[in-house]
Amino acid sequence: MISPALAIEAGSKSFRSVWQRQIEAAEEAYEPGRFTSFIGYEWTSLIQGANMHRVVVYRDGGAKAGMLDPFTTEGAAGSINPRDLWNWMANYEEVTRGDVLAIAHNGNLSNGIMFPEKAQYDGTELDVEYTETRARWEPMYEATQIKGDGETHPFLSPNDEFADYETWDMGNLNMSELKEDYMLAGEYAREALKTGLKLEARLGTNPYKFGMVGSSDSHTSLAATEEDNFYGKHSGAEPSPHRPTHVVAEFGGEQLLGWEMVASGLAAVWATENTREAIFDAMERKEVYATTGSRISVRFFGGWEYTMDDLTSRPPATAGYAKGTPMGGDLSAAPEGAEAPSFMVYALKDLYGGNIDRIQIVKGWLDAEGETHEQVYDVAWAGDREPNAGGKLPPIGSTVDVERATWTNTIGQAEMGTIWTDPDFDPSQPAFYYARVIEIPTPRWTAYDAFRMGAEVPEESPMQTQERAYTSPIWYAPPN
Repeated sequence: MISPALAIEAGSKSFRSVWQRQIEAAEEAYEPGRFTSFIGYEWTSLIQGANMHRVVVYRDGGAKAGMLDPFTTEGAAGSINPRDLWNWMANYEEVTRGDVLAIAHNGNLSNGIMFPEKAQYDGTELDVEYTETRARWEPMYEATQIKGDGETHPFLSPNDEFADYETWDMGNLNMSELKEDYMLAGEYAREALKTGLKLEARLGTNPYKFGMVGSSDSHTSLAATEEDNFYGKHSGAEPSPHRPTHVVAEFGGEQLLGWEMVASGLAAVWATENTREAIFDAMERKEVYATTGSRISVRFFGGWEYTMDDLTSRPPATAGYAKGTPMGGDLSAAPEGAEAPSFMVYALKDLYGGNIDRIQIVKGWLDAEGETHEQVYDVAWAGDREPNAGGKLPPIGSTVDVERATWTNTIGQAEMGTIWTDPDFDPSQPAFYYARVIEIPTPRWTAYDAFRMGAEVPEESPMQTQERAYTSPIWYAPPN
């Protein structure tokens, strides 16, 4: 609950004044074609400590955004129920003829209620209205940020050797309830994508048909998501010799320490120009991807007739759009004679970051019995490594010098791409595919703190990391 001294009711003079100042700041910073600032706010629903936050983003300028107050969780007009937020968004668009969307985040701190399969947190069963409304208003999900990575979890993906990445699974947002394994299925992006296939089969619409983005969730106003410039969550977690052991959160004897903060992440958007309208439209069509802070460039297209000539053309995206669909889209109907879809994936390293270790394609599907499955395929990799008898590609190794917080790009590749055809395709099974790009190991921010400031880093803290990117999926639906 917000302190009564700080609570300002929506509709009050004070509330309107603060909102107008936010609008004016975004308008002043906006330079179409050069720098795009969006008007927006965070709806901070907290349900018994479980995070259900959404960020509401406007396509519009101040004239429309200022017509209605933002929706809050406080007061008689507020609500902590996402359905009420979606109703507010529908009303905003009806009144203003504007355009808004919402981005849910930090499902890993929701204790299982971010992506329900049967009923919401309050026991309300999922129905057609829920699936259609959520799909309408939430085209993206924040899959990685400062409070943990949310792509998947080793409990959910035990055969994925990269699943245990910057995992926060101690409890809910305020640590008032500790995590239990049964909660995890309602918290992570990959499992939600699989659950969405089930719900579409049952209710006709997939509510979790989202694109993936990353964001920092920092409160510093700094674009500091790289390991070597990580400035922390807020002013109380700025770089210092004591940052790794600083207590970030504590409840009932359980503590989260500073070293557990994650230098992540970024939202990447394939837009036609640097304007609010073009970027917003790309977000709505899900032509977006997430990175854990590294500025990796990734293209991902799905179709039925891609060839290596398409990949080696310049730019490959020309053939990507002409012969298929980009990330965030749906595979077209298979042409006569096509046996399986093919995917074009291409990645270029961060200019100042680590080389690329490998590119993977993650597939999820729904079988005839209504059960979901997943498979991670290594589709391109650096060096002369060969998969072992179990199909696993050996690690690339590491050049990280932890004591000096440095590495060399003598392993990996600066760019990588391939055309991959699904070897296990079953045309009767609904499925999704997304690309995951893995960098070679590089120093984690804790290594930089230790090197630069002599920070004492707990033994359990990682000192190197493998940055990555997650593209939005491409979906396949069997013909009717």
